[in-house]
Amino acid sequence: MRVTTHNAFQTSIANLQKRQQAMVESQAQLTSGKRVLRPSDDPAAAAAAERALAASSRAEVQLRALDASRNAMTLTEAALGDAGELLAQIRERMIAAGNASYSDSDRASLAQAMQALRDDLLAVANRNDGAGRFLFGGQGSDRPPLVDAPGGVVYAGTSGEMRAASGESSPLAIDGRAVWLQAPDPRNPGSTLSLFDTLDRVVGELMTPGRSGPDIAATVRDGLAEIDAGAANLSGWRARAGEALNRIDGIAERLAQGKLDAQRERSEAEDLDMVAAIADFQQRQSGYDAALKTYSMVQRLSLFDYLR
Repeated sequence: MRVTTHNAFQTSIANLQKRQQAMVESQAQLTSGKRVLRPSDDPAAAAAAERALAASSRAEVQLRALDASRNAMTLTEAALGDAGELLAQIRERMIAAGNASYSDSDRASLAQAMQALRDDLLAVANRNDGAGRFLFGGQGSDRPPLVDAPGGVVYAGTSGEMRAASGESSPLAIDGRAVWLQAPDPRNPGSTLSLFDTLDRVVGELMTPGRSGPDIAATVRDGLAEIDAGAANLSGWRARAGEALNRIDGIAERLAQGKLDAQRERSEAEDLDMVAAIADFQQRQSGYDAALKTYSMVQRLSLFDYLR
């Protein structure tokens, strides 16, 4: 087989270009820290990295939803705690109002203090999470869910719970009607009562002058029983908020671990082993230097060099 000088030159140049391209690719990997820069570099690894990235992104979205739910339930638990303290203060004044030695004026002063505490309780019931969402707005409300109407406090929200849209849903708002207006009635089993109706009735009766001792005692007795039932209902909902927080923490822990696993899988699929890559780059660089020296020797094999 006859090998021409031109053929030898072209072969040497082609080999030089291949080695140079390989060295450039190795350098690009070292610069980026990635073994897989394009899907064509390793289709299987690129697909695995893409799946891991999608899993990590889903976990991140769900963690953000859980953060919103955790904030809402933390504020809800705190609001119910504040409500319990207000009811305890109302209860103290209600007991004091039953003192037979008190005058109508004394009871009216206590009733006015109870009215102020009742208004504070309504403000607690209408708290929001700082992002415009009401803690007791149920499935959604663009205004305070508990409205002080002429006939008493009414619920203007939508009954139920608003939940975060994530893989494992968690509450963003709870049913204010059930919390504030549907406590079990201790005097009528199977029926419910409104805390605010109870307070409005007791305040109104205590502010009415000229009532007899037995009537006042009945007002205080019935009012205390209903207040205690309402406080027990609030305590139950506070426990549910605490349980929701515990569940949110568990879900967040699982999602964080899943995100970490996905990041590790992505790293294993596309990240570069720097030690091996540096050794490979040095080997390719040595090969390229050798190819350059070989080409310089091939250049001197031309017949025209001998004829000079």
